[in-house]
Amino acid sequence: MQLKWMGEYRDIVEALIHYCNIYAAVYKTEKMEYEGITYSYAQIQVVEYLLENEERRDNMTAIAKRLGITRSNFTKIVKRLEEKGLVEKKYLSGNRKSMTVTVNKTGKSLYNAYSEKIYAWHFLPMFEHLQKIPPQYRSYVRDALYALTNGSDYTKSASYK
Repeated sequence: MQLKWMGEYRDIVEALIHYCNIYAAVYKTEKMEYEGITYSYAQIQVVEYLLENEERRDNMTAIAKRLGITRSNFTKIVKRLEEKGLVEKKYLSGNRKSMTVTVNKTGKSLYNAYSEKIYAWHFLPMFEHLQKIPPQYRSYVRDALYALTNGSDYTKSASYK
């Protein structure tokens, strides 16, 4: 049976589904290792966004939203990172709901080692293909990917607000 609703975009949808399924299978698995510390993609993404947040100064809810995860999942990952000795939490003005999370020296070293590897074997091939798209049109690719989640009830749930 031919699936007409995808039309001329079938090959792009298939590539996206292929990537998402592979990524979903390994997202929470702690198979990567740095100096005896194992970690997952979910955890390293939180480290990455926390590092970016040193300049952005978003609150924790905003970081979770940028990542596309719930606040409660974000909190669980931060707790796990703290247990691993990669981040530090500081409560502001004695309020347990108002806190900052920063990546410590060990977390930064882990992230630097990870970023060198992930760039070379994962993202560089994609970047080489994206270079074929003129810079002024690359935002269309980004916008198309974000449009996938704009119509999703999953991201409109109370835990994402």
